[in-house]
Formats: sequence, C-alpha cells, structure tokens
Amino acid sequence: MRKILKQYSLLIWLSLILIAGFGFIHLAGLLVSRDAIRQSLSEQILPITGDNAYAEIQKDLLRPVLVSSQMAHDTFVRDWIINGEQEPEQIARYLKDIKTRNNAISSFLVSNLTHQHYHANGIIKAVSPGEPRDQWFYRVAAMKSAYETNVDVDTANRDSMTININYRILDDSGKLIGAAGIGIPMDGIKRLIDSYQARFHRNIYFADQKGSIVLAGNTIKKSRNTLQSTPGLSDIAVQILANRKSDSLHLEYQLDNDNILLNSRYIPELGWHLLVEQELTNDLKPFQDITLINIAISAVISLLILILLALSIRRYQARIDKSAATDQLTSLLNRQAFDFVFQQALLDSERSRQPLCVVLVDIDFFKKMNDKHGRLVGDHVLKEIALIAKRSLRESDVICRWGGEEFLILLKNCTLEKATSIAENLRSMIAANDFSRTTDLAKNRLSISVSMGVAQCKDDETEDSVFDRADVALSQAKENGRNSVYFSE
Repeated sequence: MRKILKQYSLLIWLSLILIAGFGFIHLAGLLVSRDAIRQSLSEQILPITGDNAYAEIQKDLLRPVLVSSQMAHDTFVRDWIINGEQEPEQIARYLKDIKTRNNAISSFLVSNLTHQHYHANGIIKAVSPGEPRDQWFYRVAAMKSAYETNVDVDTANRDSMTININYRILDDSGKLIGAAGIGIPMDGIKRLIDSYQARFHRNIYFADQKGSIVLAGNTIKKSRNTLQSTPGLSDIAVQILANRKSDSLHLEYQLDNDNILLNSRYIPELGWHLLVEQELTNDLKPFQDITLINIAISAVISLLILILLALSIRRYQARIDKSAATDQLTSLLNRQAFDFVFQQALLDSERSRQPLCVVLVDIDFFKKMNDKHGRLVGDHVLKEIALIAKRSLRESDVICRWGGEEFLILLKNCTLEKATSIAENLRSMIAANDFSRTTDLAKNRLSISVSMGVAQCKDDETEDSVFDRADVALSQAKENGRNSVYFSE
C-alpha cells in the first residue's frame, strides 16, 4: 500500500487539486449567481411585476375613484341634498345612470342630513350608528381625507364582497353633507391577481395602512389576515407600513426556512400598499440543479482523465521497469535484474532443499567475428543465441545477458549432472545453427560456437562464489579448445 501511495502520490495530489478546483469554481459560480438573482429579483423583476400588476388593475381601482370624485363634486348632487332631498326618484335615476355607464356593481349616496341610504333602485334604509354595517359612513364622516377605499359587504347586492370608494360630499363652506361612491366586485380583481400569481409564480396582494390584507388572491387570503400576524412578515410590517412614498421598498424575510424577497410600494390613490413577493429558493433551484449536474459531469470527466492518466503512468512505469530490467538488444534480463532473481531463487532453494545450478556461456571468437563482419552481424548473432536458448530451456529456467558476449543461465531444481546435459544440448544447437540466415551476409554459412561453465550452488555459498566457480569452469573450456562444456564440483 505504501509503495502504491508513493508511486502515485503526484497523481493523488493532482486529483485532490482538480476536485477542489472544480468544487470551488462551481460553488463560487453558484454564490455569484445567487447574489445576482437576488439583486435582479429585488431591484428589477419584482418591481416590474408590481408595476405590471398595478397597471392591469388600476383601471378597475382608480376609475371608481375618479367617478366617485365626480359624484361628490357634482352640482346636481350637492344641490339636491341641500334642497331637502326632494323627489328621491331623481337621485335614483342619477345613481342608476352612473352604475350603468361605469359597469359598476353598485352606486350609492348617503345623506348626512337625513341619514338616508340611496341606491340605484331607491332608498335602501336609514343608516344608524348602532348598525355594524353602517360604520363605514361614520368613519368617512370623521376622517380628514377626501375619500377611502374600503373592502366591504354590499348590502344592496346580496352581501357580495365589493371594493367601495367612499367619497365625502361637502357644501360650499366645507361642511360634510353626505358620502357618495360606487362599488366594484372583488371577484374580477381576484381572478386577475390569481392569473398573475400563476403566470409569474409570485404572490401579489394589497394591505391597507393598518396592515390588514384587503385584496389578494384566494391562496394568500386563506393563510393571511394581517401583516402583523403573518410569520416572517411581522418582522418587517413596521417598515412596510411606514413607507408612504411611491418608491419601491426592497425587503426580505424568512418563512419556513425559505428566504422570501418582497417588494413594497405605496399607492396613494388607494391608500394601500402593493406587495409582490417571491421565494428565492424556487429561482435558485434550477441553478443549484445545474451546479450539481456540472459538478457530477466534472467529477466524471475528472475521474476519466485521472483513470487514463493512471493507466498511462502505469504503462509508462511498466515500460521504465522493463527497460531497467531488460537488455534492449536481446530482450533478456540484464545483470541487475538477474541479481534480484538469483537471490530469490537461492532462498527458495535453501528453503525447499532443491538443487540450483548456474551456467555461464561465452561466444567463441566473438570479437574477431565483429571485426570481420561488423557490429550489426554481431548483434544478430546475440539475438539468435538468445532465441535458441529460450527455446531449448525449461519454462522455470532464467537466462540473462551477463556481459558483452556472455550469458548466464539459472537452472532451478536441477542437479549438476542434469545441468551439464542441458548445457551440452544448448551448445550443440548453437553449433549446428546457420547464423547467416539472420544476417545480411551472402549465402556463405556462418557458424558460431560457445564455451560453457557449469556450477551447482553449495549450502551457505555466496552469489560471488558460485559465479567464480562457473567462471573457472568456463576458462577451462576455453583453454581446452573452446566449443565445449566444463563443470565445477
């Protein structure tokens, strides 16, 4: 495990840096996107939504204000009240005409002199301070502003919920003589608000100066009554209600662990606050999903790159290891690699009590052949001898290139007698081989011979001692005419 960690330490660090880099980039992008979305929603999108919504419904809300103002300042109405409210059918026709021309659900007039409540169909009743449904009139009579917008029950229209514009009627001296106005149904405006909420996925509603939610879609109205009693909104209700300018107010609150962005603006014509809000989580979710997808894709790509890099490093490492352990010309083990193999074989032999022999091979008159035919022919001869040795030896035997023209063979589980026989067989095969087939020579036969020295490892014998005895045997073979096999006891 330590070897693997050491070998791939650079790759591991590179992997950690890549993962950390991708994670930081995507998280930073998410944070920047979140801040940009928050700012865009708060300062642009929500105010624009509020303006669009208000532009859509202002004709339904402001037109009644204008009509009520005309009624309150109409000379006919004022004179009719001051002159004793004679011929009630005249005012009834007037109110009916106002209702018809403006597509209102109701038109009304209440005299402060007689307290009679007039409608398009005539007199409804006389208002009374003790009647809860008549409190609006006494509230209008006591207020200082010219009119109020009131969500109330229309007693003349089957108690349906209406938005009533209650406008004060004054005589020439500024004394209150009555109140007049028209009512429009809330259902149409509610449907408009609901359609906006469904289209933009934002909550749109109105609150009066006391914080009561007076106009909203069905979803909001069911869950909220006042700003002060709504969780989260209660923390910023004072700021909302304190704003009496038409400028937008950008606020934020939390509800059920969700961040809600809210835009508020005061509508002086109505005396209401228009509120548009949106959950930040809903808009961030697509970016969070995209970020997670990008992180996953980046992780997969990084993993593939790292796997390919690991395979490349492993292949390159294997090539380096092979290059370090292999003789490039013959593809046999080199001397350094053979030392490691021999040490392991020596330990196995001592443990298993099995004989172990070495054979030192030297090509006869190799230098002369090189001088005569050239180095390329010499290289071909070395390669061919290596191939012949591989074919003739057992699978468990190991051969390496020991020096320039020398080879060393390790014979496992092999006695000295058997090793000498294997060496003799190999010598015969080399001597019988025509090396001109593997060279650029003409049809002249090229014969090569080898001399060999064989030695068997003794108990507790060192590596150098075994090789020295094999070298002595090889020297004897050379001194006695070459092309022969000698062994050392």
